[in-house]
Amino acid sequence: MKNYKQVNIYLGWFIFLIAATVYLLTMESSASFWDCSERITAAYKLEVPHPPGAPFFMLMGRFFTLFAGDNVEYVSVMMNSMSALASAFTILFLFWSITHLARRLVVKIDEEPNFGQALAILGSGAIGALAYTFTDSFWFISVEAEAYATSSMFTALVFWAILKWENVADKPHANRWLVLITFVMGLSIGVHLLNLLTIPAIVFVYYFRKYKVTTWGIVGASGAAIALLGAVMYVIIPGIISLAAKFELLFVNAFKLPYNSGVIFFIVLAFSLLAFGLWYTTKKQRVLLHTLILGVAVISIGYSSYTMLVIRAQANPPMNQNSPSNVFALLHYLNREQYGDRPLVTGPYYNAPVVDSKDKQTYIRKNGRYEKTYLKTVYIHDERFKTFFPRMWSWRDNHIQEYKKWGKVNGRPVRIQNSMGETEVLRVPTFGENLRFFFSYQIGHMYWRPTKFHIKYRQYIWPIW
Repeated sequence: MKNYKQVNIYLGWFIFLIAATVYLLTMESSASFWDCSERITAAYKLEVPHPPGAPFFMLMGRFFTLFAGDNVEYVSVMMNSMSALASAFTILFLFWSITHLARRLVVKIDEEPNFGQALAILGSGAIGALAYTFTDSFWFISVEAEAYATSSMFTALVFWAILKWENVADKPHANRWLVLITFVMGLSIGVHLLNLLTIPAIVFVYYFRKYKVTTWGIVGASGAAIALLGAVMYVIIPGIISLAAKFELLFVNAFKLPYNSGVIFFIVLAFSLLAFGLWYTTKKQRVLLHTLILGVAVISIGYSSYTMLVIRAQANPPMNQNSPSNVFALLHYLNREQYGDRPLVTGPYYNAPVVDSKDKQTYIRKNGRYEKTYLKTVYIHDERFKTFFPRMWSWRDNHIQEYKKWGKVNGRPVRIQNSMGETEVLRVPTFGENLRFFFSYQIGHMYWRPTKFHIKYRQYIWPIW
């Protein structure tokens, strides 16, 4: 089929038109009564919402609210329409991703499908994209002003882009698609972190396209995917701000320079090093390293949307949550410290005694320098009550009752000295009971139970739809 490419493009846009029409006709006519109202307010006046802020989403929303003109009643409509269009673009990229993968199953990469094959490929894309268009969860987020629709668009765009790279991977300048992907990821950090979940898929597409597949190769690709995901999550996102904070503290407190001098120096230094790296790798023709450095540069540029929060916080708008007006406050804002901590890898059980505490401090501006101030109290628990992968950690009475019920907690006795200096015996849950709660409640009751319900009663549920 000689005109397959054109048909694929036009049909994709037709699917987009269907999705956009459905979402625009069914979108919320005003503000939904949850985070959407806050998002609309924050975008309309560029205020500072709850952490982590979603600044690029706010900038996009601000652009759409301009079409409301002087009539504030249409502000929420414009924001909702942004989500509707973003979701329609998600469906567009989903269609093209499905047709790409289906084509790779049917014909070789350099072959054109015949009419029957093209019909099967395009039909698969249309069915898959339209099925997702009308799924309850996606339709729900497509008609109101929340970040999930826009985040889905960026996620679909990134995955489609790696498939476009896969088509031209052996041609000159193919790596421009990889650079585009990293830039979009940088922008998407300012919307929602969902986009980062595409990193493992991107790594495997790259591996399968560039290397001979072996068992150890798959292991290595898996390790690279985890490393890249960790680098973005725990190095780039908090690390850039953390380093900037250290430079700021040094320049202001030690060198007696004005506020923000350390941050400015850090930005200049960072991009100077990146520029040198690009020059050096170009000179030495280190293509992969050059692409990696360029990726770090453009993801940092995309991530720079967070500077908007600092600028707006300094203007002290009516909604200025956590007031991230300097680099230290921004770091706590990004780390979502107002929500508290949850032990994920290691931590205490619900009845772990507190043996000590310490105050975590931060810095505030005062008299031309940064001075320490109290941030929060960190509690230190008895080591005998800590475990790997703690599932039963909440100290709330109603939670403890459920822990004991689902985990069938009997525990093992541990002697402690209470706050009165008296000896007391507490029963610390065993690791087996910890896992029993995980499998029986968190996996079985909260996840598998609804799945079993739909499987068992599908003959009664599906005809309704």
